[in-house]
Amino acid sequence: MIDIPQLITVFLILGGTMAVAWLISPFITGIYTKAPSRLDRFLDPIEDWIYRLTGTDPARGMGWKEYFFAALLVNVVQMVIAFAILTFQGALPLNPMGFGGLHWDLALNTVISFATNTNLQHYNGETTLSYLSQMGAIQFLQFTSAATGICMGVAMVRGLVVGAKDMGNFYVDFVRSLTRLLIPFCFVAALILVWMGVPQTIGGYVTIKTVEGATGSVLVGPVASLVSIMQLGTNGGGYYGANSASPFMNPSPQSDVLEICLMLLLPTALVFVFGQLLGKKRESRPVLIGAYLLFIIDLAIAFVPTMPQVGPGIETRIGGFMSAFWTVVTTAVTTGSVNSALSGMHPLVILGGFMGMLIQSTPGGKGVGLAYMIMYIIITVFIVGLMSGRTPEYLGIKITSRDVKLVLVAFLIHPIIILVPTILAYASGAASAVGLTGNSVGFTQVLWEFTSAAANNGSDFLGSSANTMFFNVSTAIVILIGRYAPIGLMLALAGSVIGRKRSSEVGGLKTESITFSLVLVGSILILVVLTFLPFLALGPILSYFQGNVNGLG
Repeated sequence: MIDIPQLITVFLILGGTMAVAWLISPFITGIYTKAPSRLDRFLDPIEDWIYRLTGTDPARGMGWKEYFFAALLVNVVQMVIAFAILTFQGALPLNPMGFGGLHWDLALNTVISFATNTNLQHYNGETTLSYLSQMGAIQFLQFTSAATGICMGVAMVRGLVVGAKDMGNFYVDFVRSLTRLLIPFCFVAALILVWMGVPQTIGGYVTIKTVEGATGSVLVGPVASLVSIMQLGTNGGGYYGANSASPFMNPSPQSDVLEICLMLLLPTALVFVFGQLLGKKRESRPVLIGAYLLFIIDLAIAFVPTMPQVGPGIETRIGGFMSAFWTVVTTAVTTGSVNSALSGMHPLVILGGFMGMLIQSTPGGKGVGLAYMIMYIIITVFIVGLMSGRTPEYLGIKITSRDVKLVLVAFLIHPIIILVPTILAYASGAASAVGLTGNSVGFTQVLWEFTSAAANNGSDFLGSSANTMFFNVSTAIVILIGRYAPIGLMLALAGSVIGRKRSSEVGGLKTESITFSLVLVGSILILVVLTFLPFLALGPILSYFQGNVNGLG
């Protein structure tokens, strides 16, 4: 059974994170409204220099198409740079370990994964990547992909603001996301992590002699800087193949709690930013309540019937409870980092993780999770409108048939890009080639691979064993579609409502009410359960009823 101190720990983490998120939300809102700040004196000259260097007019707004394709262009350029670093790392500096370049399919998978905030790893970083690759490709993309996600969420909200004329300027939002939010916050987080014992060096691996007299290496590097952005930016993807199960990335229970809080911080803060940008703070209420009710449901699935039944692979320094809690958090916010082996988890912990990735709004990744929640709100008000016989409205905007078609296509993309490649993995023999069977355990691992890829989550059971042509290419395709197609459709929705007449009357339920929050949660669960239940039944649910309570491994 779960004891009271464990429950108190969970509520303190969630409550403390929400409080900090609420406190920093006005600062984040100010970044995107260009509110005067004490930082302007120092950062304005730097940002102005960047705008001049890139030929950017910071005063020019963009429509949704230009905003989206500007983001796509920036991301593609970053992928090309990172691809070159990874493939030619053997001839580049900061490689004291002498690692060779990555094969093209692994390099392609890696750059697409990290540039889209997915961070799926089919390699072991400490035995594969040079310091230049870790910093110039991996950490670089973690910053830029996080900034892109925030920009997309903010741009979508701008389209809903009364009197909005455009979506803003992507290049300005992107630069300010980096200079005013991600870089300073990560700098502080990295300093705290170093103080907690996480290494930060480019001095090369350290050779030591063991007690038995054998020679070994301590695999250290620029770890703290990577951990800070991988958690704060909901990236995932670790310096080591073991990710945050490694004591170098997560040395203590205290660092474990800090990293969980970092994962939750920005997705939660952006919910408050949503209401502040709209000028209607109460509209944050259904998003926050809905997201965290769904999160609590995921926790209930993982905790109530299972603990303390955990399998081999649970990190003993952290314990079974915090390992399971981390799994629910990292899938709820699409981070994808792990502090223990997924194969050691109870099937219902895995089921709770699936729910987070399939919904993507519990509260989801920063920016994109907010966009998905707005998608669910549009679907919900449409359903409520049909049931009440009134024209569906949200924020005074009448929801048209085109709006509903856009959100439904955005929703349906997700199951297609998960289920089709899962079937192909078995039909092509790719699953059996890496030792996966067709039983419930093997099916769960393949389904998780493509679910985490589609949800830009990146956690997986397979690790470097999935470094095959099929899995590298197929997951790369799934990642690209799962990242950019829904974002493009939701920006199109926001762009279409700019300038649309707003009604002063409220149609159907008041969206800021508790009742609407409950209806929203119910509609999300019905949509997801109806779509994915047959496949979940073949995976973690079947494993549970078959008695695999000691983990999926």
